[in-house]
Amino acid sequence: MTRIRRGYIARRRRTKMRLFASSFRGAHSRLSRTSTQQKIRALVSAHRDRDRKKRDFRRLWIPRINAVIRVNRVSFIYSTIYSRLIHNLYKAQLVLNRKILAQIAISNRNCLYMISNEILKKGNWKESIKIFKRSSLENELQEGRVEII
Repeated sequence: MTRIRRGYIARRRRTKMRLFASSFRGAHSRLSRTSTQQKIRALVSAHRDRDRKKRDFRRLWIPRINAVIRVNRVSFIYSTIYSRLIHNLYKAQLVLNRKILAQIAISNRNCLYMISNEILKKGNWKESIKIFKRSSLENELQEGRVEII
């Protein structure tokens, strides 16, 4: 009986798998079955950690904002903490997420102090919204004084 040559499809699939697993250590990069298992595990971890990264960064931004606010005791009426600042931001209808606030806190503390002091002035909600929505933040971002890393 003559020898039958197999097709190339399975070989092509395995070489694709080897290219994916080429950076793995030991048998995980050489053997087909273990590299398949490791690829599945790697993709599961990548999918899980994409959501995890969002949580971790939010957990990093909140203490940064809180630390900068507590250092200077922004308002003299009562001591400002993170939760009160966020509450007042929502009441004033200022749309600033925690990422932007953390960047402002790191690069330009005086801007954060101005925002929180202006918000805390009672009865001037509309003025503070007009001031900070257009002039202060956007001008500083355009002029390059505030960097978003």
